[in-house]
Amino acid sequence: MKRLALSAMAALFAAGIWQSATAATTALPPARHQGDITYLSGGVGSDQAAAIKQAMHDYPLALEFVGKTKSNGNEYLADVPVKVIGTHGETMLSTDAQGPFMLLSLPKGRYVVTASHDGKTERRTVDIGSGTHAHEMFLWTM
Repeated sequence: MKRLALSAMAALFAAGIWQSATAATTALPPARHQGDITYLSGGVGSDQAAAIKQAMHDYPLALEFVGKTKSNGNEYLADVPVKVIGTHGETMLSTDAQGPFMLLSLPKGRYVVTASHDGKTERRTVDIGSGTHAHEMFLWTM
């Protein structure tokens, strides 16, 4: 009887983990493609933000967009224009972030990433290699 109860508890626990993983996957925004880059963008709402944070380790580059308020608080930003420039100066991605997070799969190399908010542009140089995971936060004073 104890064995049956433990088996039932284990099955329920496994189902809960599976449901959580499935919920996180379904909460992700759809992947998009532009040239050699696959990316997803979003994070508006707690379910989608949690799913994106959980998926960050699957992408070589994670971008985060934040505004620092006058009261020293932070707020997430959306509709941020983002560009990824390749080694030879070519624009590899030009899009608007649909939320405060953007996850990118891109080939190995060195890239310049720019993001703009309220007329101010921030720039980061990132190196992507095999198995690397870079996380860049763009922070603007509002």
